[in-house]
Amino acid sequence: MKAVIAIDSLKGSLSSMEAGNAISEGILRADPDAEVLVRPLADGGEGTVDALIYAMDGIRQSVTVTGPLGIPVSCEYGIIEKSRTAVLEMSGAAGITLVPPESRNPLYTTTYGVGEVIKDAIEKGCRRFLVGIGGSATNDGGVGMLQALGFDFLDEEGKPVPLGAGGLAHLAAINADHVIPELSLCSFKIACDVTNPLCGEQGCSAIYGPQKGAGPDMIARMDEWLGNYAALAREHFPKADPNQPGTGAAGGLGFAFLTFTRAGLESGINIVLEETRLADYLKEADVVITGEGRLDGQTAMGKAPVGVARLAKQYGKPVLAFAGSVTKEAVACNESGIDAFFPILRRISTLEEAMDPQTAKENLADTAQQVFRLWTLKTGK
Repeated sequence: MKAVIAIDSLKGSLSSMEAGNAISEGILRADPDAEVLVRPLADGGEGTVDALIYAMDGIRQSVTVTGPLGIPVSCEYGIIEKSRTAVLEMSGAAGITLVPPESRNPLYTTTYGVGEVIKDAIEKGCRRFLVGIGGSATNDGGVGMLQALGFDFLDEEGKPVPLGAGGLAHLAAINADHVIPELSLCSFKIACDVTNPLCGEQGCSAIYGPQKGAGPDMIARMDEWLGNYAALAREHFPKADPNQPGTGAAGGLGFAFLTFTRAGLESGINIVLEETRLADYLKEADVVITGEGRLDGQTAMGKAPVGVARLAKQYGKPVLAFAGSVTKEAVACNESGIDAFFPILRRISTLEEAMDPQTAKENLADTAQQVFRLWTLKTGK
């Protein structure tokens, strides 16, 4: 039997590779002669850098940049030398987890550090970028990132506007005369699974502003400022379209990439599956194993496990999934390519106990062992 494992991380507990290796252990207990291959998986959010670095033989980098509150933070990203590709998550430089709850205020949080990471990668020779933009603490329309790359965002007096969404209130002109020259040679593939426009009732301020610390009055003001920003951008950058799906991603960072760089927005899982060439490994498998921390109705709507399952079904492969927990709605996953799924909890426990890494590893391995005892009994291999 040849099994290929591509499971998403069990967030807060195990990485993708740790979870996959635990399942591999369980399979080999049931069938010591099995050939088991573990491949990393992510959906464009947390864990994407790790997954792509591992799968693409990348080199981990660390750079100190301006954090969302203007305080220096250390951001890790990856470089794939043979293709001059940089892999980064915006959350490493401007993520909401970098801002304590009591300090969350999008008027002041900035994406400047994201631009500094990109600039560092450009200086190291990268011209192709894979960027995950989930989990932002910001609502500055990506202006901070663009400022770090040399774009000038100026007020009525010709001075740079302050960092953060609040700076957009003073924006009067946009100038690209000082942009780093290499940026025009760069392409960006952006992992984005939201379809929100930049402004309006479904825009980034209204939908995501509250979780970043914005109240109703602030949301209305930020939405107006972003509208003005988009109108100014359109005067000199014909690609500017604030109504395009995904422009509201990461507080408008999607708009910044689409308007000011050579970028395209794609499903996060599709980027990972393509870049890791998972299909090449699935073709020869007898069974494919996937999963994530919680399998539910949202999983069936295109999250990482279903992305794997749909790819596997192109080659007629059976697909099993393991999860820390499953909901009643998870049955929809059966219609999306996952033939059977299994929760791994072995006894009644608290959430903290279940998420303990060692416990999670044991639960995954023990559950996989029992499932594949049945598999070998059924298939004889």
